[in-house]
Amino acid sequence: MTMTPEQLRDQEPTLELINSELASRLARQTESGAKVETKAVFLVGFAATAAQFLASRGFEPFTGAAAFGAYACAVVFGVSIFNLAEYEDIKPREVLENHGRSSKGAALVALAATRVGMFEKNALVHTRKTKRWTVSLTALAVGVCLSTVSILLQTGDYDGHTEPGGAATSAPASAASSTHPSSTGRSH
Repeated sequence: MTMTPEQLRDQEPTLELINSELASRLARQTESGAKVETKAVFLVGFAATAAQFLASRGFEPFTGAAAFGAYACAVVFGVSIFNLAEYEDIKPREVLENHGRSSKGAALVALAATRVGMFEKNALVHTRKTKRWTVSLTALAVGVCLSTVSILLQTGDYDGHTEPGGAATSAPASAASSTHPSSTGRSH
C-alpha cells in the first residue's frame, strides 16, 4: 500500500484507530493463550493426582493400564502446551530503529502491518495450544472413566464395601432372615 505524504496525513486518524484496535486485539489474544496455559496446569495436576490415586488402589490390570496410558497422554499433551513458541510481540528497539525517523502516517502503517503479521503467527500458536488442550482434556476424561471401571472390576462386589487392603466384603445377612426366639403371643 503506497500512499503519498498528503494521503498518509489524511489517513492518520484512521491509522491510529486501526493500530489501537490491533494492539487491544493482540492483548486479548495473549490473555486467551495465558488462560489456556493456566487450565493446562490444573489439568496436568489433576491427571497426576488421579494416576497416583489409581496406583494406590487395587485395580484390574487391563483397564488400569489403559487408564494410566490415558493419564500419561493427558500429562504429555498438557505439558506440551508450555513448550510451544511464545506469542510474538513488538520489539521496541526494532520499531525505534526502523521507524523512528518516519512520518507519523508511515510509522502507523508499518506498526499496523507488523501487528497484523504478529496476530496471524500468534493465531497459529493459539490454535495448536487449544487443540492440545482438547486432546489433554479428552484423555483425562477417558482416564477417569477407565479408572472407575478398573476399580469396580477389581472389587468384584458392587454391593459390598472395600476393606483396607482391597478385599471386598458382602453386607451381613438381614435381621429378618435370622431366627430369634419370640413370644408366641399367648398371655400367661
